[in-house]
Amino acid sequence: MDRMAIADRRSLRRKLSFWRVVALIMLVGIGFALYRVALGDRAGAAVPHVARVEISGLIADNKELLERLDRIADSNQAKALIVSISSPGGTTYGGERIFKAIRHIAEKKPVVSDIRTLAASAGYMIATAGDQIVAGESSITGSIGVIFQYPQLGEVMKKVGVSLEEIKSAPLKAEPSPFHPASEEAKAMIRSMVMDSYGWFVDLVADRRKLPREDVLKLADGTIFTGRQALNVKLVDKLGGEDDIRAYLETRGVAKNLPVVDWKERSSASSFWLAGALAEFVKQTGLAQVVTPETLRALGADKLFLDGLVSVWQVGTVENLAFSGGQP
Repeated sequence: MDRMAIADRRSLRRKLSFWRVVALIMLVGIGFALYRVALGDRAGAAVPHVARVEISGLIADNKELLERLDRIADSNQAKALIVSISSPGGTTYGGERIFKAIRHIAEKKPVVSDIRTLAASAGYMIATAGDQIVAGESSITGSIGVIFQYPQLGEVMKKVGVSLEEIKSAPLKAEPSPFHPASEEAKAMIRSMVMDSYGWFVDLVADRRKLPREDVLKLADGTIFTGRQALNVKLVDKLGGEDDIRAYLETRGVAKNLPVVDWKERSSASSFWLAGALAEFVKQTGLAQVVTPETLRALGADKLFLDGLVSVWQVGTVENLAFSGGQP
């Protein structure tokens, strides 16, 4: 056998050995990744950590989020909670339930509210549940108040020649109606309901921020504040970011070296579960830095992958702020 043949055989052996090792690592890694994908937040919760929950978009009565917060409260490995908020508000009742769930956690472990771009109205209500509120200098917060909105379709119905007749047990039944203007009695009923919820909101802020009620009433006219302004009127405790949050948690006995684990919503099964597992595997093993395109090309693996454009559909979000408790 000539030298060239021997060299070719040795090169082939090296390539085969490499791919065998890679295959073994991938089998182990994919198993671990599938474990993480299947268990979601429970996988990261296996070691002592600081839990983080993100609350974004319109706030509503969110059963999944409430269950997730209950699991954090019961987790012995979650030593603290960071609530990261980016929300214009939402339903008053939704904010109330989330507020109470966070306060339940705060009875067992430290909680910090992290106001990001926006935490207004019910978003600020949730922020007050934290033991400490940290905001950015240009964050937007406040808008303490309650709003009730309803449409009026009567004029449109007249134009298309449609009318609505009704017989009801009492004048205030099914009021306000979108089919005719509200009576003065109906407006008084709605205002009474709004002001009762408003009074509850004001009392909550006064209690949580340790401010006189009359001082909160001056702030609770729907005004929004930057983080700097909110600090001046004592609606937040500190301006800063994650370093400031961890510094506060350290004063509460939570070590700075504990990892932050995002407790995310458990996503439903998808046809892309394998892709998610592979992505998790590459991230966890660091193969992205080892198995570079140049390495794969040298081993002849570039033929296994498509090269070029990939079509991806990205959907934006349209937010309707006309909710009770939303930012006016």
